[in-house]
Amino acid sequence: MEAVLRLAVPTDGSAVAELARASVRELFPAYYDAAQTASAAEHITTLDQALIDDGTYYVHEAGGEVVACGGWSRRNKLFNASTAGADERLLDPATEPARIRAMFVRSDWTRRGLGRAILTACVDAARAEGFTQLALMATLPGVPLYKASGFTEVETVELTMPDGVLLGGVAMERPVDLPDKESYS
Repeated sequence: MEAVLRLAVPTDGSAVAELARASVRELFPAYYDAAQTASAAEHITTLDQALIDDGTYYVHEAGGEVVACGGWSRRNKLFNASTAGADERLLDPATEPARIRAMFVRSDWTRRGLGRAILTACVDAARAEGFTQLALMATLPGVPLYKASGFTEVETVELTMPDGVLLGGVAMERPVDLPDKESYS
């Protein structure tokens, strides 16, 4: 069965939230302890409806089920549990990076190129809107994908979830247009 990439629609919200929670519960234990995994499943998997409303969120669907999701944003919010400096302000493509947001893959669909396909769609869409840079806050399971897609580490951080649990993360960035794009796609 092949997964088909498409823009998410409002009716995808519950399937996306369910997929995100399942992905965290299944993939995070290889990187985080039980308390961190439980906190992440609650706090970073809440769908930011603005991503769907803005037309910047994608899903891969297979057999009528959402098996991967992710997107980008032109708004000033780096990740779901972020509050410091986050707002709904539109970013300036000339001076600020677009944000890669809320990437999740169902555990039985990992390593099939779905995350890479979503990233490619995000890069192309951000480029079309004039963005020259991308930024993201990676959880540890996502770092290998982002590195393979040309992102570089800016800093390693401890993210404080709303319940006080600390979750290791990596701030990453990359130019929209890489010098040797073929090696990253």
